[in-house]
Amino acid sequence: MSTIAETAPRGQTRRRMRVDGWRWAGRIFLVFMLLYTALPMIWMLITSIKSGFAAMQFPPQWWPDQPTLASYQKLLDPQNSVGQDFLRFFWNSLFVSTVTTILSVIVAVPAAYAFSRFSFPGRNFLFFSVLLRNMFPAVIFLVPLFILMRVLGLVNTHGSLILTYLTFGLPLAIWLLKGFYDNIPVQLEQAARIDGATRFQAFMLIVMPLSTPGIIATAIYSFIGAWNEYIYAYTFLSKNEQLTLPVGIQRFFSENTTDFPGLMAASFMMSVPVVVLFLVLQRYFVRALTEGAVKH
Repeated sequence: MSTIAETAPRGQTRRRMRVDGWRWAGRIFLVFMLLYTALPMIWMLITSIKSGFAAMQFPPQWWPDQPTLASYQKLLDPQNSVGQDFLRFFWNSLFVSTVTTILSVIVAVPAAYAFSRFSFPGRNFLFFSVLLRNMFPAVIFLVPLFILMRVLGLVNTHGSLILTYLTFGLPLAIWLLKGFYDNIPVQLEQAARIDGATRFQAFMLIVMPLSTPGIIATAIYSFIGAWNEYIYAYTFLSKNEQLTLPVGIQRFFSENTTDFPGLMAASFMMSVPVVVLFLVLQRYFVRALTEGAVKH
């Protein structure tokens, strides 16, 4: 009896040590990933407040002796050509990303709801056909889409980017929302129908409020994808007044020299809206992914 009483606590202690070991390993891994993702942003910020000479020093100067905000002042000053171009590129990216996000939500919400709630011939085939596009890299569709946009007269317009981003963003948006709608009990809609509500009213009054995290997650995904895209923007746009930020930033490169502080300042300012958006709305994004992944 004494042997059993003595071995039980030892087993529990060993299990606790194993659990604590995995827990600390997870914490160390998270710290490593945080440093891995944060250090480029920190170095970008430090370089942006250096002078042009300090940014080119080797070995690198980790912190400038005389920090300056001249690069940010130049970018945000509409009186000079650099500031005018940067603010125009920023507005173009904001416009394209916002319109793409709104249209993605408008299309993905009813499509995902239909896949989740209605049974019709070929539903599964059609749903997986929507996801089929994600099996191929985006560059494969570059030439066919360019020819299509040229035939439609949309080259050098923001409409070409919006249509392209919708093509690539909608499959995952529909998949995310469908998984979320699957976890909303259909009995709630049936109760509303019994009380006299139409299907549309039940959807707007019951399903839409409950699916807010999924819609926000879809909006975040669509916005970030459109905001960061480079290849199609570089291919479809050639006029300076139509360029978006990912393409416009390359104007800091020239044949003879590169304005590294200005380039880093522009890159940092381009990253800020996405980082802030994700930090503010991350709980909705995580909730949508977890609730959409587990079927109750």
